[in-house]
Amino acid sequence: MEPQLLHEVTDAVATVVVHHPAKRNAMTAGMWRSLPPLLDSLAADPRVRALVLTGAGGTFCAGADISTLRGSPDEAQRLAVRAEEALAAFPKPTLAAVRGHCVGGGAQLAAACDLRFAEAGALFGVTPAKLGIVYPASATRRLVSLVGPATAKYLLFSGELIDTERALRTGLVDEVLPEGELDKRVAEFTRTLAARSQLTQAAVKEFADGRTDRDDHWTEQARGSGDTAEGVAAFLERRTPRFTWSVSASG
Repeated sequence: MEPQLLHEVTDAVATVVVHHPAKRNAMTAGMWRSLPPLLDSLAADPRVRALVLTGAGGTFCAGADISTLRGSPDEAQRLAVRAEEALAAFPKPTLAAVRGHCVGGGAQLAAACDLRFAEAGALFGVTPAKLGIVYPASATRRLVSLVGPATAKYLLFSGELIDTERALRTGLVDEVLPEGELDKRVAEFTRTLAARSQLTQAAVKEFADGRTDRDDHWTEQARGSGDTAEGVAAFLERRTPRFTWSVSASG
């Protein structure tokens, strides 16, 4: 099978799989290029309430396919940044499910997700210093926002890999699961996400990412959504709420 991004939608959760096992799921130029339009289609799909990004087999993503850097490193970086920004801007909750190596461009993609769950034994690294590459400003700022400036400098200055214990301690990952339990936990947690209010989640994503010009927009969305009334009624009636506001329908 050619290197590609596979995807499926099951029980309101879209799963995108980085599939290039011959090179530990390294991202080719074509894979970087295909991610933004794939995300656009999944964002517009009313079935999708959350997205999981993972890698085929026992590896998340070993980074960019280095052979793609020989021709035009600047273009390769532009493609990676475009994909990273599209993932960060995805309007529904995103979760990276990490096994094995999550390195370079793979760490860039994982950091662009809202949350990161990892299987024990996973390794994380940001390695541009090994190649003499200036790490993109957007990716650097995103890494700093996750782990703080000291840990970001440690990772970027050295290019060394860190284990899940350190990744959890520094905030690079949110949960670490024992071997064999990652898929079960991700399925359980994304079911929870899919049952919650998309209105709340979409507003939180924007506010947490630093937008300061959309307060009135979200006030209006809340006022017309019916989600608050439904949530309160469901709580008082001790039933599961049926939230109806959706990112796809809101435009």
